[in-house]
Amino acid sequence: MYGVETISLEPAAERLLRDLAPQVIGAVVRRYGDFAAAEDAVQEALVAAATQWPREGVPSNPGGWLFHVASRRMQDQLRSEQARRRREAEAVDHTPVTARAVAPAESAAELHREDSLILLFMCCHPSLTPASSVALTLRAVGGLTTAEIAAAFMVPELTMAQRISRAKQKIRSSDVPFELPSASEQADRLRSVLHVLYLMFNEGYTSSAGQQLQRVELSTEAIRLTRELLRTRPDEPEVAGLLALMLLTDARRNARTGPHGELIPLDEQDRTRWDRSMIDEGVALITAAMARGAVGPYQIQAAIAALHDEAPSTAETDWAQILALYGVLESMSDNPMVTLNRAIAASMVHGPAEALEVLRPLDADTRIAGHYRLDAVRAHLHEAAGDVDAARALYAAAAEKTASTPERDYLRMKAARLAYGERTDGRTSEGT
Repeated sequence: MYGVETISLEPAAERLLRDLAPQVIGAVVRRYGDFAAAEDAVQEALVAAATQWPREGVPSNPGGWLFHVASRRMQDQLRSEQARRRREAEAVDHTPVTARAVAPAESAAELHREDSLILLFMCCHPSLTPASSVALTLRAVGGLTTAEIAAAFMVPELTMAQRISRAKQKIRSSDVPFELPSASEQADRLRSVLHVLYLMFNEGYTSSAGQQLQRVELSTEAIRLTRELLRTRPDEPEVAGLLALMLLTDARRNARTGPHGELIPLDEQDRTRWDRSMIDEGVALITAAMARGAVGPYQIQAAIAALHDEAPSTAETDWAQILALYGVLESMSDNPMVTLNRAIAASMVHGPAEALEVLRPLDADTRIAGHYRLDAVRAHLHEAAGDVDAARALYAAAAEKTASTPERDYLRMKAARLAYGERTDGRTSEGT
């Protein structure tokens, strides 16, 4: 839950806090003009809510409650700062210093849904590196914990904490106004914004840690923000491509888990449970976007997702076209996860031996070497090739490396079945 990593809340209250956090941060920034201090103040308000609400119940106006607590923290901080400056000035020349008026806290009427979009562009300010922009936005807008963001970036948690802290200080020192930037400024920041939304959706669709495979509120918020972004940037094909990718992927959500939350891989899913309205909307979006001619990586991924969604079964999927699209995508971006998925498609077209060769260069890539997904894909390929012992060992190794309980249980189940001689047919981990 947003910023509260050691306190347990009921799922409904946790979702509420996650949904309200960006709005409250936006309202506090709008009121006091200090992003870093506002984010810290809202963090304290969230901790207070996580402590008090389980005992006292959720207040009738939870957004107003959070805003009031955060505002009180901001006022205390302002008074403390004013008192410090007064003491310093009087120590220098013994001249009394008149305190600047402290802005009063107001009601939750200051909370606006569009504040999330303003925060999104604010966190993608050009004074920040793209990596810092993504990390800060996932924290302030997406509500991910530092550990979750670190996992998404494949870096140590301490490294990510330092990156986020530096990013907040840069935002503070640059005096960024709390308002949507101009159209030209939005264009300059668009790449970072899209990457933020992409990572936010991915974390919601397949959580990097915890008991649940999916964090629906996070992927839903990513879709909402992308819709809002497309409304403000209707002529950007990559914005449409990203929204199409999210819709085509999220359409499978209801079929991805069993009655006990267990992971169901793509080829075992009941495709009648896929959301056809989301698929139709996604296909229409990507068809229109690609017709404009300027094709980018999000459009390519959406086209791949559409091929999966429109196929009656895994066997009837156009794997040759998917393999070709992954080749194009790999030429556009230096991302080892693309190579993983290309290997799966290569296995479906050319067999597991060639796919294993595709993976070989990743052993020297520090971003992915030793990652559980690399072990899991290798296990799948060895299983398809008939090398049961290697597959079992790799499934077991992958299970020990993931922090996601459903993924760990699934990988352990795969290893156990092989250990007991129940060799399964090739399973694809792509698009689960």
